[in-house]
Amino acid sequence: MTPPPTTPDAPPAQADGGPRPGRARRLDAVLDLVVATGHVQVDELVEALDISPATARRDLDALAAQQLVIRTRGGATLPPQSGDLPLRYRAAGASREKERIADAAARLVAPGDVVAVNGGTTTTALAHALATRPALVEAERDTVLVTNAVNIAQELAVRRHLQLVVTGGVLRDRSYELVGRWAESLLEQISIDTLFLGVNAVDAELGACADSDSEATMASQLVARSGAVVVLADSSKVGRGAFARICPAERIDTVITDDGVDPEAVAALQAARIDVQIV
Repeated sequence: MTPPPTTPDAPPAQADGGPRPGRARRLDAVLDLVVATGHVQVDELVEALDISPATARRDLDALAAQQLVIRTRGGATLPPQSGDLPLRYRAAGASREKERIADAAARLVAPGDVVAVNGGTTTTALAHALATRPALVEAERDTVLVTNAVNIAQELAVRRHLQLVVTGGVLRDRSYELVGRWAESLLEQISIDTLFLGVNAVDAELGACADSDSEATMASQLVARSGAVVVLADSSKVGRGAFARICPAERIDTVITDDGVDPEAVAALQAARIDVQIV
């Protein structure tokens, strides 16, 4: 079959007809530039990302269509009250480091396990890995996955090898996580083998932390119902704290991170009897 024609500015199609992953990462980079200054011009994108003006305009149009930016003459600005942009686009641009972390975490899941994931870009990458992992897809026993993240639930709903359990609760549009008493009440009735915990920070003294108190409270309930806690954190999050603590370091069994991690932070975690896997 003759491959579909492409233009110099159009992203080549993958075998399944979708856009190549590189475009998603470029759009994430465009979004980062808008966030950094509050506005960006097409010529600034051309210089910063080494792309053509036509590509820059298309990228801004794509972000505007998702209400992540507002198009202006020759550029784009942030929408009003946009301190935190929705996760739906951040997840699309997950870094290779987060993908490696997710792949390592997926290998810890056996058919029939009851596992849980909260919201976040790294846990969303883990959901992708679990959706296609052959050992789970081909197993006779379903794997049970508990989540309070509606974007993860939506993606995994059609995966027949996963029995999906979604908490109730009030939706946080920043992270697509369900939080609050309704969500917590469901967790009081179940037991989880392993929690794969997305965090904003993890430290040997401060433990696992989140930027939001409501997300931290929900995550702490997941921790309380879980036999093992595996923290998924890229290197930028290791060795630092955040606003609200999810759980103390002694409740963490494993931290999976990338090879850019600070060796001193790793040593501190290991001294706290936490297994650190660097991928």
